[in-house]
Amino acid sequence: MSLKEYFMIMYIFASFIIKNPRKTIICSLAQNEINNKSFPADFMFGAATASYQIEGAWDEDGKGENIWDHLTHSSSNPVANGSTGDIACDSYHKYKEDVSLLKELGVNHYRFSISWSRILPNGTADDINIAGVTYYKNLIKELKDNDIEPLVTLYHWDLPQALQDKGGWTADFIVDAFADYARICFESFGNDVKYWLTFNEAKQTCLYGYGYGSLPPMISSSGVGDYQCTHNVLKAHAKAWHIYDEEFRPTQQGKVSITIDTDWFEPGSNSTEDERAAERKRQFNFGWFANPIFNGDYPQVMKTRIATRSAAEGLKNSRLPEFTAEEISYIHGTHDYLGLNLYSSTLVKDIPEPEIGEPSYDSDVKVNTYYGDDWESAASAWLKVTPWGARKLLNWVKQTYGDPAVFITENGYSDNDGTKTDQKRISYYRTRYEYGVCCNR
Repeated sequence: MSLKEYFMIMYIFASFIIKNPRKTIICSLAQNEINNKSFPADFMFGAATASYQIEGAWDEDGKGENIWDHLTHSSSNPVANGSTGDIACDSYHKYKEDVSLLKELGVNHYRFSISWSRILPNGTADDINIAGVTYYKNLIKELKDNDIEPLVTLYHWDLPQALQDKGGWTADFIVDAFADYARICFESFGNDVKYWLTFNEAKQTCLYGYGYGSLPPMISSSGVGDYQCTHNVLKAHAKAWHIYDEEFRPTQQGKVSITIDTDWFEPGSNSTEDERAAERKRQFNFGWFANPIFNGDYPQVMKTRIATRSAAEGLKNSRLPEFTAEEISYIHGTHDYLGLNLYSSTLVKDIPEPEIGEPSYDSDVKVNTYYGDDWESAASAWLKVTPWGARKLLNWVKQTYGDPAVFITENGYSDNDGTKTDQKRISYYRTRYEYGVCCNR
């Protein structure tokens, strides 16, 4: 896949909120109408990538090994066809061509992530790789020379392997290690970067990396490791935000936040039980990360259910770690906006209380999730074309988290037909922001 094709299947990065954070406009567009409206002047339109997905040069110029390098070079490489990111789109060598493609697309923002192990090969601040710093300085300069503003993600799933060997995101030391890394990035690039994200989709890192064990580092510890990972991620995010706020914001005048991913979770019926199940799933999925930052502490439903099941399992303490009062205060409010990744929707039904046994995130949530029989799928089986979910999710976020400024940092439609006709993607975006009804339950 060329990088241009990659950009095209990635997301619209958009913000309606720079000048008017209290107003969201979603326009109705019938199927055959021509939209003669224009985007507002402050609309941010862009494309995005992640370092491991595009850079390649996995061991060049002093870069250290990360957890994806480690996994894909092992005999148990789970990626289709044994693929690796060793070369990928070769953006490390072709970044100028990539920026030219971005300019050709007409975007004015580009979201990319920094490879922690390219900056700090061992993950720690006592060994800074100047060649890695120089690469990102050159990329940022090329972007700005072409009137494209960078939005930089500090962590997009690629932990230095040296830190994983010490326990990774379930070990307490990782909070200070990330803070040191963030400070180096703010110092090195902050004069030219006005938008930062600490973490991209930390749920994927924690739930799938340390819970289900399906993503690196592939540790299966559902209902335990995933909660400890999240606990440390939230503390690391808050520490990085405070470092920026206290040390760099006065001169750099940027914005820092986190990107959280979610489906829209729709009740499978009109029953009270399913309505409650859908809200429970939203809180265990999105609120798990958003509530400590925007409202203070974990959602009450998580605290209650996990504590109750932990006690029934014979445990003295809840499997969900507790924040101290000081930590709750320190984390609460560490956002300048909300990064929101949304692609699809899911139906939710309540289920009977699962039997007590091995700890399990899914048992803690107590729901069944499924898709509508008539929902269209994109090339990715999990991406169901459910445009009605976007509006519902945005309204729920507004009502649940105090109407924060929202950047839609990922959204898109995947295909594999290899053509440029692109009618299905056009239809996806056309209907994504239409007024509409929900679904056939």
